[in-house]
Amino acid sequence: QVQLVESGGGLVQPGGSLRLSCAASGSIFSKYAAAWFRQAPGKERELVAAIARGGATNYADSVKDRFTISRNNAKDTIYLQMNNLKPEDTADYYCNCASWWGQGTQVTVSS
Repeated sequence: QVQLVESGGGLVQPGGSLRLSCAASGSIFSKYAAAWFRQAPGKERELVAAIARGGATNYADSVKDRFTISRNNAKDTIYLQMNNLKPEDTADYYCNCASWWGQGTQVTVSS
């Protein structure tokens, strides 16, 4: 059974940066597309960024030019580099690959 484990969340001031990591227990990121989702309190889960098998990426309009998704197949890990964070980025962030989901990591942007 594949497991995804996110890390890197925390409390950061507006304008700050965080890098989220998602480590897989198996070599799935080289086989499938992967993505980061987020869910803020009282809101639906939304797609933040995705990376295809071939490396093409796409982003939600709200995070374009601030967030970068990347992948290291050798480490079975994907990342989400988040820069210029805003209070509206506050949410639980989830890693997804095919049918597998991580448990989430909390990101809070507040002064």
